[in-house]
Amino acid sequence: MADSGPLAGLRVIDLSTTFMGPYCTLLLAQMGAEVIKVEAPGGDVVRGIGPGGDAGLGTVFQNAGRGKRSIVLDLKDPADHRTLLGLAASADVFLHAMRPRAAERLGIGPDVIAEANPRCVYAALQGFGSDGPYRDKAAYDDVIQAVSGLAHVQGGDGEPAYVKSAIGDKVVGMMALSAILAALYERSASGEGQAIEVPMFETMAGFMLLDQQGGWVYDPPAGPAGYSRTASPHRRPYRTRDGHIGVMVYTDGQWRAFFTLIGRPELADEPRYRTITERTVHIDELYAMVADALTERTTEEWLAELDAVGIPAAPIRSIEDLFGDEHAQAVGLFDRLDAPGLGTLRLPRFPVRYSRTPPAPLPPAPRLDADGPALRSEPLSGPG
Repeated sequence: MADSGPLAGLRVIDLSTTFMGPYCTLLLAQMGAEVIKVEAPGGDVVRGIGPGGDAGLGTVFQNAGRGKRSIVLDLKDPADHRTLLGLAASADVFLHAMRPRAAERLGIGPDVIAEANPRCVYAALQGFGSDGPYRDKAAYDDVIQAVSGLAHVQGGDGEPAYVKSAIGDKVVGMMALSAILAALYERSASGEGQAIEVPMFETMAGFMLLDQQGGWVYDPPAGPAGYSRTASPHRRPYRTRDGHIGVMVYTDGQWRAFFTLIGRPELADEPRYRTITERTVHIDELYAMVADALTERTTEEWLAELDAVGIPAAPIRSIEDLFGDEHAQAVGLFDRLDAPGLGTLRLPRFPVRYSRTPPAPLPPAPRLDADGPALRSEPLSGPG
């Protein structure tokens, strides 16, 4: 349990599983909150993913579960249900990722928790908003990538494609974090908790529409949806003479500098390249030009030249490369933890810096029900 950081003293009851809710509560734990992970008999399914899964401490759970306390409760058992309400009575935040009807059937709807603790912020993370026709549909990241427009955009002119990371789960987890912190801020003035609904579909639709709505911002539409820069088939990691590089030429000054680097400074005065509005229209030809030019020098040569003129560029890194990256090492990106029976863990630290209330590194993820005996015998107290 964390005892430092800006959220030290905050208690969170987390009934969520897999990625979305646990990512939200990991961030809360990294900022100092005490997070009590309530697990059904058998535990969170992600305990079994990756090395260590046979012991219920697989690699995904080692990341998402660190710093949390674990208690196993069968909510269909009256005694365990009373235990949960006792924990809720002492909590600042109560979070789950069930569909509304499932939460009501288990006796953990917002009214029940508010009766146990009117100061508690109740956060329900779910697939779809409760006032729409999809409200009772099951949802995972892949489903939300599909229905939110993300898979269509990711596929471009070809087959729809998923982002190769659970981006919906993690984005919605961060949205839930911001919603919870806002509700806690409001509680500091009103003294009262409230129920929050954080739907995946609506969150990811808004996430996509920010840059992809295009002409559909207007009613009737003034043009097609989409953003031509990110949709360009030439927007990709570019091949150099000896590898690949990520480059982003964007501002007027950066394009002028790039045209000079490739020996064609006169292009900066071409009407179709002079402003961002015109460049966006002609982005395919510009990015094709970048792709052709970068093959002429090595990655190291391009990194030096692009950096010298202020054009953002970086080498292509694998996940494994991150562990040897010089900047990652200099900023202490990874905490090293000793996990009894499993060896040494390397896990990413909380990336934000606080000048007065720096969070401490979190201990390893708990074994299933590791804190159950202590929490069951805990005297009831009011929320912080």
